[in-house]
Amino acid sequence: MSHNHNHNIAEYNKPIIIGIILNVLFIVIEVFYGFVSDSVALISDAGHNFSDVISLLLALIAAILIKKKSTAKFTYGYKKGSILIALINSILLLVALGIIIWESVHRLYNPVKIDGQTVIAVAFIGILINGFTAYLFFKGKKNDLNIKSAFLHMLTDTLVSAGVVVSGIFITIFQVYWLDPLVSLIIVIIVFAMTWKLLKETIRLSIDAVPENINVSDVYEYLKSVEGVKDIHDLHIWSLSTSQIALTAHLVLENNITFNNEILQNINKELHDKFEIIHPTIQTEYDTNDDFCAIC
Repeated sequence: MSHNHNHNIAEYNKPIIIGIILNVLFIVIEVFYGFVSDSVALISDAGHNFSDVISLLLALIAAILIKKKSTAKFTYGYKKGSILIALINSILLLVALGIIIWESVHRLYNPVKIDGQTVIAVAFIGILINGFTAYLFFKGKKNDLNIKSAFLHMLTDTLVSAGVVVSGIFITIFQVYWLDPLVSLIIVIIVFAMTWKLLKETIRLSIDAVPENINVSDVYEYLKSVEGVKDIHDLHIWSLSTSQIALTAHLVLENNITFNNEILQNINKELHDKFEIIHPTIQTEYDTNDDFCAIC
């Protein structure tokens, strides 16, 4: 039975590319004016935006890998590559965050005078760029996990840029230069929370753990509720990529029951609609009184 794995993410290739271009340009602006105004907050926010560019690149790579056909040596295609890339990038981002923390703590003890107005202007540009990029993914966030991730990243970036604007205003009015590295530390905490969650999830997906959004018991109960199914064993659920979930299961049927293609297609549709499982493989058999476990 053939499966269509392209889904809606392929429709967002152009918005993803636009988002990447806009955010790369903004990173260049932030780094340049961060050094010009001596603002570690702008530089750290540029690091945050870089993590979002990585997220967008992963979404684009995922869309490309999903469309690649399987081969004799890679029977599942190259989908797992998106998980490996996410793992590598999350580790690299943690290293970058450590460098930012070091510089920010140093600035807290040795405050440097910065140009608050420049910080405000650049961060305001960030609100516009990140807000627009988030809007590009607003409609698609319900249809694909990669698009949803990109939307949340860009929405968070918009809020972080707003925080930098607020710190710039206080710096301009009250000359509290220690606020700049403090804001950068807050940005690091926000990015670290997302990165740590990404790291844990990519490690889980790398060892074929059940995705966090899937409740195995719910899937088991659904399959058990299918008319004619007596029992279930060898139920396995894992991620083929950062956006695709697979399932294999053996359905033990009543002796007088047979499943045709229409019934199997209905099961596949329900698994997709209820649990976002897009690559189910169902094997049917009859009770032989052999010992087996439901989830092995």
